[in-house]
Amino acid sequence: MSDMNYRVYPAQMETQSLGRLLVNCTTDVGFKPIPNATVEISPTGNPTSVIETITTNEIGRTDTIELPAPPFEYSQEPGIEQPYSEYNIKITAPGFAPVQIDAAQILPQVTSNQPVSMAPSAVSQGELFVVLPHTLYYQYPPKIAEDEIKAEAETGAIVLPSVVIPEFVIVHDGPPTDTSAKNYYVRYRDYIKNVASSEIYATWPEQTIFANILAIMSFTLNRVYTEWYRNRGFNFTITSSTAFDHKWMPGRNIYTNIGLAVDSVFNNYLSRPNVKQPILTQYCDGKNTQCPGWMTQWGSKSLGDQGYQAIDILRNYYGDTIYINSAPEVAGVPASWPGSNQTIGSSGQPVRMIQEQLNAISDVYTIIPKVAVDGSFGQSTADAVKAFQQTFGLPANGIVDFPTWYKISELYVAVTRIAEL
Repeated sequence: MSDMNYRVYPAQMETQSLGRLLVNCTTDVGFKPIPNATVEISPTGNPTSVIETITTNEIGRTDTIELPAPPFEYSQEPGIEQPYSEYNIKITAPGFAPVQIDAAQILPQVTSNQPVSMAPSAVSQGELFVVLPHTLYYQYPPKIAEDEIKAEAETGAIVLPSVVIPEFVIVHDGPPTDTSAKNYYVRYRDYIKNVASSEIYATWPEQTIFANILAIMSFTLNRVYTEWYRNRGFNFTITSSTAFDHKWMPGRNIYTNIGLAVDSVFNNYLSRPNVKQPILTQYCDGKNTQCPGWMTQWGSKSLGDQGYQAIDILRNYYGDTIYINSAPEVAGVPASWPGSNQTIGSSGQPVRMIQEQLNAISDVYTIIPKVAVDGSFGQSTADAVKAFQQTFGLPANGIVDFPTWYKISELYVAVTRIAEL
């Protein structure tokens, strides 16, 4: 179903600034879609006033609806006005425990995707998530400065032999020494999307968004590569404390354009010549906090407005020696990207693997047609790929490019793991 399939309500008729929201409901195990879930939306400031009730379709997704949002200009310059509106989202489904998300953030002119993972009512009484204020609107503790390259004496006994994109990271939802804070297992890509949605505005220039995503990924992969926290006796990868790492918010909504950007570059990080570890790319907002030698988020936005490319934005702050590197290995997938697009006329083992994985996914997402597993990429395979892309919010061109390859792999692993339990 396309993002362009909107639903509106009468109160919008006189509203100039609108944002878009869709809700995706899946099971907490096996990533199965939950059809016919009921979604109620109300303003956070008036939670008893339900302004829209919608249901999920056969792939567990609602129509995209438009909701009032503040003027676009509020997110383009630092100011005192909150640039996003807040809505409460309540999700119920027969046989599943209810989920409530409070204060989901809707920015104007962009689509927000609210992922919802639901557990059976037999094992859970429900979950409540309260989305915290955006870091550019609320003043969180500033980053405690660290060296961007960790000396061997600092890294500890455990250091990975090479840079690997992890399947999951373990996020400690608080400062490192807060023993009461919960640990969350989060898919790496989902973690990056969450942090980027929490720390920059999706209304910013595309190259600014890419620059900030690259900085977030490089920082995170430095923590992974150096096993920074495990070497200090902790049982997690990274924290949600802005004083130490980045702001990650459990249950928050993800902006579609940020999600697509992450999917297209998630195996990248920032390097310096003759340095193996990803660079610990620290930054600050440039408004409430100043950080000479680091990137500022509002400064990166200004450079994006001037037409700078992502790498030029990064070099403006971190110096000309920094460059974009790629990790050769992605953990948790059957096979890494073959290095070229798979399309009509392609053949061989990569095509056969795509066909096998699409068929396994179609057992759960029946809207995706079955294909013959013959290693030949014909029109039927292209149609199945296009159906997959439409289902999971990718550009629907029927070509297995880098983002589609890894999204197919991700879904294949998710839907087949339940058979292993």
